[in-house]
Amino acid sequence: MKDIKTKLSNRNLNTARIVKNDDFYTQLSDIEKELKHYKEHFKGKTVFCNCDDPEESKFWEYFSENFNHLGLKKLIATHCKGGGVDYWIGITKRPYKKEIINGKEQPKEYLKNNGDFRSTECIKILKECDIVVTNPPFSLFREYVAQLMEYKKKFIIIGNMNAITYKEVFPLIKDNKIWLGMSPRSMTYILPDKSAKTTNAVWFTNLDITKRHEYLILYKEYNSEEYPKYDDYDAIEVSEVKNIPMDYDGAMGVPISFIDKYNPYQFEIIDQIVPHVNGKRKYVRNIIKNKKVEK
Repeated sequence: MKDIKTKLSNRNLNTARIVKNDDFYTQLSDIEKELKHYKEHFKGKTVFCNCDDPEESKFWEYFSENFNHLGLKKLIATHCKGGGVDYWIGITKRPYKKEIINGKEQPKEYLKNNGDFRSTECIKILKECDIVVTNPPFSLFREYVAQLMEYKKKFIIIGNMNAITYKEVFPLIKDNKIWLGMSPRSMTYILPDKSAKTTNAVWFTNLDITKRHEYLILYKEYNSEEYPKYDDYDAIEVSEVKNIPMDYDGAMGVPISFIDKYNPYQFEIIDQIVPHVNGKRKYVRNIIKNKKVEK
């Protein structure tokens, strides 16, 4: 019994640390800008916001206010502050009546343990939902995505752009199991002290979106002087996405920002490396091939 209590205590402390280090609130304007592209995906679905405090979360505000417009079946959110009494909220219609949170009536159910997305109770809710939409802790992004993949869930989540380089995430991008959302990079978060912080954040999803079918217009022609070969990998260096040559059918190294323009019908992602050109180290490059070579 002592070991069990110790584990629970450590887990609660870990949750508190997570909250302290990852407490960023997404602005409603950023949520609206992205989620307007997914309306057809939400109809008749249960949406789970499993890293959200309904008292503060703009995700909860967006979905609860647009519940009927989106045609949701159910909306659920779990509250996780660490050290306090955590709860979950689930609604199946608008309007609704029960607990009052932040001046609004909400149905509240208390959790036996805590609202950590890895807890048994939260995983049980996860299994029952259709789509997960939230801003998970950046420090736990690898573990968070792994859980979504394990339970085969559809999702729209926020992560740091550099997550593209994680060894746990890149293979999912390469295999077309996860891709970037509609909105461009950079979001401004509101911190607990109400100050603002701009981060290199992007949306990740596995729901089909129009951007996945847009072809990147290529206009450059290949020449060996402008596109040098790597010292340690059989591919050419393309320093800017806009300069991808339209007539080259071999392997090309492009910046990770390419993922924002990636159309799987136009390009194939082969690898991810840290290459060298004439002895000079480059930043991480995605190795791609052009499926539709223009000659």
